Amino acid sequence: MGRIKSALEIALERTETVKTDKASIGLFEAKQQGKKLANAFLADPSAGLESELKKFPKEQQESLKQGIFDVLLPQIALPAVAEDLQRIENVGKGLRVLISDGRFAAMFKEFLQVLSHYFGEATHYDQAIRQQYAPKLRQKEEELSRRMGREVRLDPFQDPEFVAFYNQNINALKANYQVAVDQMRNETSRIWDEQTGTHS
Repeated sequence: MGRIKSALEIALERTETVKTDKASIGLFEAKQQGKKLANAFLADPSAGLESELKKFPKEQQESLKQGIFDVLLPQIALPAVAEDLQRIENVGKGLRVLISDGRFAAMFKEFLQVLSHYFGEATHYDQAIRQQYAPKLRQKEEELSRRMGREVRLDPFQDPEFVAFYNQNINALKANYQVAVDQMRNETSRIWDEQTGTHS
């Protein structure tokens, strides 16, 4: 009898692990689904995240939200082009669906102002660097035109000397503002961890 019982117990233990595996697979799939939702939201923010989340069962909500959060957090970055400002604003809207803490909304609004300021400054830097380098570039164009017997126009970014000069100046500006980006990401993570009861 003892042997039969232990075989039965073994069988029960095995089905128990299958159940928990099914549950963890379900949560993993929910997290992946959350990532898809986040990417769809970034591609088309008019597809509201809140209404999409409501379509899923309650037990999947936590994993779904974690998946969304994992996609949105790295999107907090310095804008490279004007369109990025709108994209980052949408990231904030998406995160506000997940984060119930009121401090976050105020913090993100302030952060967007910092980014807008950075973008204006970066545009100004870009023009100033080009202007400052223009005489040298013209000199190089004239020299090449003489050598080749025809007029030569250079794209400044094809000139390694200009690229080095440009990067040196722009990177100094980026470094100043990257601090704000890092702070925003860290603070967002901290608030999220507090809200979800996880600690990264």
